[in-house]
Amino acid sequence: MGHTWPVFFRLLRWYAANSRPLPWREPTTSAWAVLVCEVMSQQTPVARVMPSWHEWMERWPEPADLAAASPAEVILAWGNLGYPRRALRLRECAAAVAADWNGVLPSSRDDLLTLPGIGPYTADAIIAFSYHKRSVVLDTNTRRVLCRLYGTAAPPSHLRKDEIARADAMVPLEDDLAWQWNAALMELGALVCTAKNPACQECPLRPDCAWFAAGKPESGTPRRVQRFTGTHREARGKIMAVLRGAKSPVSRDELVAAASLAPSRFDPALDSLLDDGLACLRSGGYALPGEL
Repeated sequence: MGHTWPVFFRLLRWYAANSRPLPWREPTTSAWAVLVCEVMSQQTPVARVMPSWHEWMERWPEPADLAAASPAEVILAWGNLGYPRRALRLRECAAAVAADWNGVLPSSRDDLLTLPGIGPYTADAIIAFSYHKRSVVLDTNTRRVLCRLYGTAAPPSHLRKDEIARADAMVPLEDDLAWQWNAALMELGALVCTAKNPACQECPLRPDCAWFAAGKPESGTPRRVQRFTGTHREARGKIMAVLRGAKSPVSRDELVAAASLAPSRFDPALDSLLDDGLACLRSGGYALPGEL
């Protein structure tokens, strides 16, 4: 399909009338605040992110503020957002930005990719939504919308080069138009072109949607629902919950009992938390890293 002006303007008109007033979209929001939002939003719904984002930005408004916090403080503030390793990587990123970039996130993709915890998607999102420059922002929502425009119910499990090239062809060349396209496409996927029960009758891109025209066929390779109960991730979460609530180091026996895990699950989960720097062994038992 490639970029077409009718598709672009229909989408932008819809976005102007329907976009959510999220605080990180305000013009005064810093690139650092946008980065915190992007990291928190990875595999986490916006509704769960909002309270934590507000708390973080009040507590650590600049990279240097977060860099000065202890790992334990950061992990506790992360709460139940999931994947707490992200919190430590964000702290590492804050330290690098404060030390090497005078507290300001760089605007170059290559420079952003040198920072801890920033991958291609996050770098492209910062470029688009903080610096209003052209990039190709491909999250779960935008990938789904673009795949449906071309006739497929859902994107492949892994991002492919042809998918990136196809998305790139849809982004306007002009910086100011490109970031708006990215923002609007992402919002459309979040509110209308959803994974389940998409509201096709409300979609501004319905006239151009090959998937809708084909009768909305199901994906030829249905995705497996990722279970949580009984997983390594669940075991890690149970141990972390005990450590977050502890006022002093917890012995191994106490930790096993409080987490209610069999040794076959407890041992590898604890070992991985120690390896990731999310827990540490002190005199008297296990605890969160750093001082509160």
